[in-house]
Amino acid sequence: MNIPSIHIGKVILAGAGPGDPELLTLKTLRYLRSADVVIADRLVSPEILAEFIHPNALLIPVGKQAGSEASTPQSAISQLLVDHALQGKLVVRLKGGDVSIFSNVLDELQKLAEHGIPYELIPGVTAALGGAACAGIPLTARGYSTGVRFLTAYQAGLHDVPYWQDLARTTDTLVFYMSAQPLDQLIGRLLEYGIEADRWVAVIEQATTPAQKVTNWPIQDFLSNTVNSVYASPSLVIIGKVASLHSSFQWLTNSRSRELYFPPVEQTYTPLLHPAGQPSKMNVAC
Repeated sequence: MNIPSIHIGKVILAGAGPGDPELLTLKTLRYLRSADVVIADRLVSPEILAEFIHPNALLIPVGKQAGSEASTPQSAISQLLVDHALQGKLVVRLKGGDVSIFSNVLDELQKLAEHGIPYELIPGVTAALGGAACAGIPLTARGYSTGVRFLTAYQAGLHDVPYWQDLARTTDTLVFYMSAQPLDQLIGRLLEYGIEADRWVAVIEQATTPAQKVTNWPIQDFLSNTVNSVYASPSLVIIGKVASLHSSFQWLTNSRSRELYFPPVEQTYTPLLHPAGQPSKMNVAC
């Protein structure tokens, strides 16, 4: 009896950049144009999804958003990768920013390895780099900082005293992802543990997009000047001496619009088969 061989596809785990569609890498673009299935996060530029995917590709939105019951469970996302790859398809798992900075790539890699599915990781421009560049903030400017830390205050209350003391005393630039909601608590903790007065705070909302807005104050004055502020998602927080450079080197005007560049997860994309050959209509900020 001849048993037919099973052709297993491949999964490409790729970073889409922080928003501006022109920050997409050429390698990711090449895979998007040949993919059978694209499984995309919420924080992927709508222009990328509309313009750069193969005309016959199946687009599956798997958005996540804090506080939303419509968020796609990670277990379901990982299973989608396996199901489509086992059908012999080329699958692109498109993540906002970089593929491995504060993403759930480990869960997906473990699931793929468990099923013997080949994969490839393609880096992308992470929000810290894109946001800092579009805010005119060189993260390791000479004389201001010799290091950068990528952090999250999502569970700020769980950190112990030595942790906060270290963050308050370091001369490294601190970049916080997913930390706009507990920002007042974060700033309060750093002030409590004696952070120097020459440190500044920059909050970059919807970085690299046409809706980008930067809020910038010395850390000692931040809380009194931002009472009742609500920041659009996603927002990035940069704390350090380098954040004071924004006012000198800001080259992108703050948006006055409060529209969200990335649709809320409840309004995310339905699987899409879009026609080929449509002209690009990108609105590029950075």
